[in-house]
Amino acid sequence: MSDAPITVIVADDQRVIRDGLVTILGALDGIRVAAAAQDGAEAVALAVEHEADVVLMDLHMPGTDGIEATRRLREQLPSTAVVVLTTYTDDDSILAALEAGAIGYLTKNASAADIHRGIAAAAAGHTILDPAAAARVMRAARRQDAGPGPADTLPDGLTGREAQVLALIAQGLSNTEIAAKLYLSRSTVKTHINQIFAKTGSRDRSQAIVYAHRHALTAPER
Repeated sequence: MSDAPITVIVADDQRVIRDGLVTILGALDGIRVAAAAQDGAEAVALAVEHEADVVLMDLHMPGTDGIEATRRLREQLPSTAVVVLTTYTDDDSILAALEAGAIGYLTKNASAADIHRGIAAAAAGHTILDPAAAARVMRAARRQDAGPGPADTLPDGLTGREAQVLALIAQGLSNTEIAAKLYLSRSTVKTHINQIFAKTGSRDRSQAIVYAHRHALTAPER
């Protein structure tokens, strides 16, 4: 094992949390905080610049969110591990982060020792999940094994997230509004919409709206 410290990038849009994490991590043995980012795009750039071992990534940030940043890191710097540190423990957030390539998922009530273990595990290539996240992953796996459920009734292979986006399109929301409502980056929303068009055979938003109403994939106006 190398005695070199683990090089870490901290990414969080809230300055108080970001600075606090830098202070906490700076006091831990075997960890070197190379830089701190306020959004996902900056996190990717800093990780590449510093050849980071681990990025401690907030999930929902303005601009490029943590999920999109994780995807980019897996493409541009696959040797860098991503550990999500977030307040969100819903199925969509957890599964989206793991599908994007995150190797760890912790909540912001984690102790310094928990974060230390998560970073060390990720640097060694091991997955570490917060207990709440692990429980939700297991429940999701059991639902898949159990047979048809709500997600399985979606037509044409649409995912749950794509159905959400399609329902918001049917409400007349723009990409920017959908991104804000679902805490996604606009590029992620655009990717979902491209997938929706491909799966539903829609050439434009109007056709997608007709499809949404035909298949009852709409949500009531608030």
